[in-house]
Amino acid sequence: MADSKRRGEDAGDDGLRDGDEIVDEVAADDDATGADEPVSRGGTATRERAADSKPKTRTETDKVGLFARIARFFREVVAELRKVIWPTRKELLTYTAVVVTFVAVVLTIVGLLDFAFAKGVLWVFGNPS
Repeated sequence: MADSKRRGEDAGDDGLRDGDEIVDEVAADDDATGADEPVSRGGTATRERAADSKPKTRTETDKVGLFARIARFFREVVAELRKVIWPTRKELLTYTAVVVTFVAVVLTIVGLLDFAFAKGVLWVFGNPS
């Protein structure tokens, strides 16, 4: 019992991991339905096109009006923004501090190099005043 708890298994598991039972149930459901189309379980599965279906040409997709395309664009933008994982307040403050510190360090280095090259040019070519 202690060994199975140490490995993260329950007593009634029969050695199956958490995901094994679910996969077996899904496979049984697929066999029962007899579906001809492949089932996507993640990844990049693609369906094969039927012989009578043809790819849409540019003229068929352009029949949608201007406002419909603009509306679709904004719907897709909103859908993508919902997928974004926004930082927490603590993360945002940390990232801001890192960026400000980095910019200050680079600004100091560039400023010092500019000052040194300006003095070097004046030393090489002489000071007119």
